[in-house]
Amino acid sequence: MWTGIIDAYRAYLPVTDATPVVSLREGNTPLIEAPRLADKIAPGVRLYLKVEGAHPTGSFKDRGMTLAISKAKEAGATTVICASTGNTSASAAAYAAAGGMQAYVLIPEGNIALGKLAQAMAYGATVLQVRGNFDAALTLVRQLTERYPVTLVNSINPYRLEGQKTAAFEICDQLGRAPDYHCLPVGNAGNISAYWQGFGEYHKLGKCTAPKMMGFQAAGAAPMVHGAPVLSPETIATAIRIGNPANWGLAQTAVDESKGGIYAVSDDEIAKAYRMVATLTGVFCEPASAAGVAGVRQLSENGVLKRGDCVVCTLTGNGLKDADFAIRTAAKPVTVPAQLEAVLSVLKF
Repeated sequence: MWTGIIDAYRAYLPVTDATPVVSLREGNTPLIEAPRLADKIAPGVRLYLKVEGAHPTGSFKDRGMTLAISKAKEAGATTVICASTGNTSASAAAYAAAGGMQAYVLIPEGNIALGKLAQAMAYGATVLQVRGNFDAALTLVRQLTERYPVTLVNSINPYRLEGQKTAAFEICDQLGRAPDYHCLPVGNAGNISAYWQGFGEYHKLGKCTAPKMMGFQAAGAAPMVHGAPVLSPETIATAIRIGNPANWGLAQTAVDESKGGIYAVSDDEIAKAYRMVATLTGVFCEPASAAGVAGVRQLSENGVLKRGDCVVCTLTGNGLKDADFAIRTAAKPVTVPAQLEAVLSVLKF
């Protein structure tokens, strides 16, 4: 029975027998081949989706949070805090609850998907809405943790990235190799940094080659593409609406060392990719997850991807995180009388 990433990859993680493992049996998420999607966006490419929305709280954040909370508990912490666009708050609240700890989360007012807010509240976190963006919230929690005995569990906590790197291990173990290209959304830039760390560790052990890391930011929140922070980031993809990534330096190292790149995709491209993933693969992801898929299409159209290339695209969160977006952008249900003739008139059998 799978018992979580700490047990599965203990030899690669900074834990000891004295570490109290707080786990919701995260990890072991599906790696799904997507030939119909590949035919539409990158013909001839072998495309796989790493479905991180299958985690207990519905996003990849659980990988890092199990380790961050376990190590905080080992150090004697009773309280944790984070700034969040949504997924981190949900994960921090859930793992804090499992570990018998108190969680405080700061979110940007009005800029968080309701599904994520509902999770944090349900798990018992104290939620504060900041009149400002994510970057302002992160500044506040950094100041708080410098002055008070509370543990920061954003991805600037090194244990977060240690946990998240296990996704790279899983891809190599599931696929039997590393992909030629790994594509994923970039917000606070912790995930692309963690994947590169994981691939690097496996590469040193002779377990895989090193893929090119390809990160994609929303065009309205693309500081790494423009080379400067974005003061007022805007995008439909709320999970990556971040103007000054905390892990910018690490992410830049990842793309430089892997000979990859960071690119921008428009909100229209994200929305199209979001619908295509659902209708062509049966996987429901949140809008930010689709940024990487939009990026695959962009790379194919620009001639970067070649026939036979193996590409893994990480879908970072479940679509139910932002059900409002799905309802707003999908075809509306048709209302008919409870009569067979009325139903048939619409279905056109």
